Amino acid sequence: MLVKPKKELGQHFLIDLSIAQRIAGLLTGHGGYKKVLEIGPGMGVLTQFLLTPPDSAQPSFETYVIEIDRESVEYLKEHFPALEGRILSADILNIRPDYLPAKQPDSTESFAVIGNFPYNISTQILFKVLDMRDRVPEVVGMFQREVAQRIASGPGNKDYGILSVLLQAWYNITYEFTVEPDVFNPPPKVHSGVLTLRRNDVTDLGCDFRKFTQVVKHGFGQRRKTLRNSLKPLNPPESALASRFMEKRAEQLSVAEFVELTTLMSERAEE
Repeated sequence: MLVKPKKELGQHFLIDLSIAQRIAGLLTGHGGYKKVLEIGPGMGVLTQFLLTPPDSAQPSFETYVIEIDRESVEYLKEHFPALEGRILSADILNIRPDYLPAKQPDSTESFAVIGNFPYNISTQILFKVLDMRDRVPEVVGMFQREVAQRIASGPGNKDYGILSVLLQAWYNITYEFTVEPDVFNPPPKVHSGVLTLRRNDVTDLGCDFRKFTQVVKHGFGQRRKTLRNSLKPLNPPESALASRFMEKRAEQLSVAEFVELTTLMSERAEE
């Protein structure tokens, strides 16, 4: 069933079915998950390809959706009976991670995350994914193009930043393709970009992740300054101050180098 989105909700709905099909086709089952959670399905343009993959060679998954808009929830219930019991009427940012993807607390089962993510909360969604990284082996998402490019950027790139480092510590990230504004109704004023994030083999960074996050955030907080200056609020120990990193800027460090720096920054606490 090909469902056309309603216009009156005042959101940017994806209306190009070929784009929706292409996004759904990026799910691979990486990590062995059997369930998929779509965030913000709206009128179900992407959902229909998750419930019934058009390519018989594509893996089929048990699909759940989470939607904050009540009118969209009612529309999904009416037009997608296969979603019965699998629609969460809630805010993804406020729901407890252990209630995802279904209304079953304390679940540890893995699941993928997919969606045409609302631009204003897309980075917050990814921080939510980071909190659930041991349960979310794959993410397929559409973002504002500049955000997608930033997330996928590597060291030395002006777009490389906090979220780039934190996500790349746990995921292999690929910028898949750019989406033109005219495939939405109404068209946004910006282009979109589709990313895939697939969990890497890292199970332990070798340093405390909270400390790692703190070092990364402070490092990029004043990104034009050297790390010697931007990390001053953290009161670096002598071992860190004497390191090869202190005269560099945050955008010059790889994930592995941030891990090494975090280890040095943590030495005082271990003494």
